[in-house]
Amino acid sequence: MTDWTWEYEGYDPRQERLREALCTLGNGYFATRGAAPETAAGPVHYPGTYVAGCYNRLLSDVAGRQVENEDLVNVPNWLPLRFRARPDGDRAAEAAPWFTPDDGSLLSARQVLDLRGGTLTRYLRIRVPTGPAEGGAEGVLEVVQQRLVHMGDAHLAALHTTFTAHGWSGTLEVESALDGRVTNAGVDRYRDLASQHLVRFHTGSVDAGTCWLRCRTSTSDLRVVLAARTRVTAREPEGRRMLLEPDRATQHLTLRIAEEEPVTVEKTVGLHTSRDPAISDPSLAAVDAAVHAPAFPALLASHRAAWARLWRRAEVDVPGEAGRILRLHTFHLLQTLSPHTAGLDVGVPARGLHGEAYRGHVFWDELFVLPFLNLHFPEVSRALLDYRHRRLPAACRAARDAGLAGAMYPWQSGSDGREETQVLHLNPRSGRWLPDNSRLQHHVGSAVAYNVWRYCEASGDTDYLHTKGAEMLLRIARFWSSAATYDPALDRYRIRRVVGPDEYHDSYPDAAEPGLDDNAYTNVTAAWVLGRALDLAHLLPAPRHHELLDELELDDVELDRWRDVSRKLHVPFHAGVISQFDGYGDLAELDWAAYRARYGDIRRLDRILEGEGDTPNRYQVSKQADVLMLGYLFPPDELAALFSRLGYTMSDDLWRRTVGYYLGRTSHGSTLSSLVHSWVLARARDRGAWEYALETLRGDVADTQGGTTAEGIHLGAMAGTLDLVQRGLTGMEARADALAFDPAALPELSDVAYRLRYRGHWDIGVHLSGNTLRVTVPASSQLPVRVLCSGRKMVVPQGKSATCPYAQPDHRATGP
Repeated sequence: MTDWTWEYEGYDPRQERLREALCTLGNGYFATRGAAPETAAGPVHYPGTYVAGCYNRLLSDVAGRQVENEDLVNVPNWLPLRFRARPDGDRAAEAAPWFTPDDGSLLSARQVLDLRGGTLTRYLRIRVPTGPAEGGAEGVLEVVQQRLVHMGDAHLAALHTTFTAHGWSGTLEVESALDGRVTNAGVDRYRDLASQHLVRFHTGSVDAGTCWLRCRTSTSDLRVVLAARTRVTAREPEGRRMLLEPDRATQHLTLRIAEEEPVTVEKTVGLHTSRDPAISDPSLAAVDAAVHAPAFPALLASHRAAWARLWRRAEVDVPGEAGRILRLHTFHLLQTLSPHTAGLDVGVPARGLHGEAYRGHVFWDELFVLPFLNLHFPEVSRALLDYRHRRLPAACRAARDAGLAGAMYPWQSGSDGREETQVLHLNPRSGRWLPDNSRLQHHVGSAVAYNVWRYCEASGDTDYLHTKGAEMLLRIARFWSSAATYDPALDRYRIRRVVGPDEYHDSYPDAAEPGLDDNAYTNVTAAWVLGRALDLAHLLPAPRHHELLDELELDDVELDRWRDVSRKLHVPFHAGVISQFDGYGDLAELDWAAYRARYGDIRRLDRILEGEGDTPNRYQVSKQADVLMLGYLFPPDELAALFSRLGYTMSDDLWRRTVGYYLGRTSHGSTLSSLVHSWVLARARDRGAWEYALETLRGDVADTQGGTTAEGIHLGAMAGTLDLVQRGLTGMEARADALAFDPAALPELSDVAYRLRYRGHWDIGVHLSGNTLRVTVPASSQLPVRVLCSGRKMVVPQGKSATCPYAQPDHRATGP
């Protein structure tokens, strides 16, 4: 492998689905898994193509009840291209079977994912019998196949296949198809759920080399259209015929192949849906895209040029293994959320456009994604915030239905902003369907507000802050105020019946109703939202202030309540640490050593305990960072100020004790857990940070989360590793008045370079190396950039650099 390629040697059916996920190609509009084009969906292979925002809803009968789920739809497969050879002199009555990598004829295989150019190339050598079956001579068919999903034109994809015969000549049959016989069957846990999303198929042809397939989603009624142009370069095929079935359009080519004379087949595909802007009809648009697309060499050149522009803005340069993985993470982030996303109505799918895990839903993952995008592609961040703003009315309806005010955003969101969290979830260990109470994670609203504020800080987009941003932030603040109830015994406000980021705990032991009281993360972030909303209401220009407060019917009495709640929300403590929720310290301790000895991998401790007839609700255990998320979101000074506003003292000793306490009680059942722990420990100058950073870096590459990467990458963790380098190790804060740095580099990650955008400045360079931080401002007409570094103030004019020496941190250990 090189710094810019990921290579896989050989063919291993056990690893094929993982490779397919990691070799997915996309452009932000759609993505296609890295499946072999000659294979069909089954236990080994799973070709899947997903269009951002293309959802459909189905009813299923599960555990004796009817449930409704909305899924990101697996649209018709554009990849199919299969082939078979018949050497001259072959007198068999029947043609040879179509090649598959599982038929025993594969001599060698290699595939190369080119991150710089955005292509996937396969190299195959296939045994071709040229004589009698018993002891006959053999030749070789060499296949070189390159594909792309075009980063410049979001509606194009292409497959370029070159065949070369070694030691034989004869006939090569090639079938190129558009296949509508697909379902959502990529996640075994969902096997009991309805999966047929596509209906009303039609196929047709434009000319001898171009066919199309049209269908609709069954409930959302989205039209999906693909058109494929298949050409043979340099020569005409000996035969060509078209087979049009209702749900499959196939072009069959018969080619003469001579020894050592390559034959190339180009397949170019256009894909449009009825959600697309600036088209009159998706059928016409898809056909037009395929028919008028240039030949593959020109497509490849423009595609690579588009990727070069993205890499200039997004590359995080780190040497060694970490740098290679960070490039892979950047690659998959940009394939899911690219500049094309800025023109779409989509959110952040937690598992990318790489598979069907989590049904393509939008959770809180933009909390880990937007901090990177804010400083490289702020237009994409704004579009992702617009996704939330368009669903603000749905969030307000949800709050009203719950008897509350303001906006209550859903834990899982899809097409229209309603709550998409499943009612039941399957424990694959026990085979039981269980109630899913994760919809009580109302802290997702605080994540939306946080993202609005941080985006506007980094970009300087005050227009957004004063309009759509203010509308969201103030309504989320209103929700938290209405959710808080006053407890005279404590003289504090409490937020009851919620679930925190941990997710293991969704109720008290033996409680009849789900939910927990005073989750510390929920309460502290709610206080932050209320404080920011009050600041924003004060900062709004007078006309906008009066307009918005009039629209919201927000008066001084309500603002006074916000102020009171923001200062008096209850934060529980026990044993000298912050409690995850009220009563956490009263739960039993788990025998961690015994469970590790019995089960080995205990990341999904919740499933293990349920399989034993037990529940994590009884124990001081956490799936992932919960309280410690506060150290991820807020720099130490801001966190201390937050606690001070609430009437508590946040000292370094209290935080360090809290970190150590939860380190020993967390199973890391989510990829986000090791990310947050690495961040928190790095900022605390703790030597354990690298171990967690490395685990996060390798999480999807090594598939350490129990084999689920094959169902889709973990986008939040991937983006979070980039932000760990960008902000966590440099201590960077994109403030309204300055770029602030407080470096805390790890010995293993002490050489870091990247560019960023900040308030109208493009390509500001940041280089952390040794004991020095250097900031470079390119020549422009912008004002100089104010920089704060470890307490030192600098002003960097255009075309100049400034360096700041800093002391290497003395890394120590924070034990449990």
